[in-house]
Amino acid sequence: MTEIDIKKIIENLIETFLDAGKISLNLRKKGLTKKIKPDDTPVSNGDLEVNKIISKKISTLSPDLPIVSEETTDNKSKKNLENFWLIDPIDGTFDYINGLDEFTINAGLIINKRPVAGLICAPAKKRMFFSYETKSAYEFIDGKIKKLDGSKNLDRKDIRFVSYSNNLKPEIQKIHNQLNVKKFIRMKSSLKFCVIASGEYDGYVAEPRAYEWDIAAGHAILQGAGGKITDFEGNEILYGKKGFNNPSIILKSKRINNG
Repeated sequence: MTEIDIKKIIENLIETFLDAGKISLNLRKKGLTKKIKPDDTPVSNGDLEVNKIISKKISTLSPDLPIVSEETTDNKSKKNLENFWLIDPIDGTFDYINGLDEFTINAGLIINKRPVAGLICAPAKKRMFFSYETKSAYEFIDGKIKKLDGSKNLDRKDIRFVSYSNNLKPEIQKIHNQLNVKKFIRMKSSLKFCVIASGEYDGYVAEPRAYEWDIAAGHAILQGAGGKITDFEGNEILYGKKGFNNPSIILKSKRINNG
């Protein structure tokens, strides 16, 4: 693989993601066309248009890297992928289709099976997060770049998690108890990674579910902000697995990770 300038690539993608976010909202305002995919999940013309926009730009900036997207079959059958992009053009399609705000646009760069950079745009929330360094992650807000600090909430008596469900499964409740979690709120999409990276919340736990493109960008951003993601046994999460299936995951903010 030709050596690439990761920082330059990510910086050149920020405007594309912001533009794709505006287009996704405009398409929703006009009225989306929807269908159900073979896996019984919804997809809209907005998902497909965003996928086209960001895939085209990424291909221009890093032509030697394969792209694996939720919404295409390209490269999904390749074996031994090590250096590639994982794209989820709209994570939280249900929210997107139904006029809710937590949907996100995602791309994660994988090098040697590990996430090294990522971008997540939450258009309806007017939030844009990115990372291209191992020890830094950022939010682009009000025209300025702010470095994320996942340790800003220092009250260890008020540990707050996010969850994909209001009803915790026993194995997840057990981990919440071990980590002294006092309260949790339901949150969909990869926005959960961003609010943990920023220190607004402290963690997230999920049994094996979803796919690598759902978590790659958030993994890079959380990691850049000093947080950590492992499986339930404390193992590192690697990418390019068969079927791109996720294992169990535990997300920890910087302050929990260092605690």
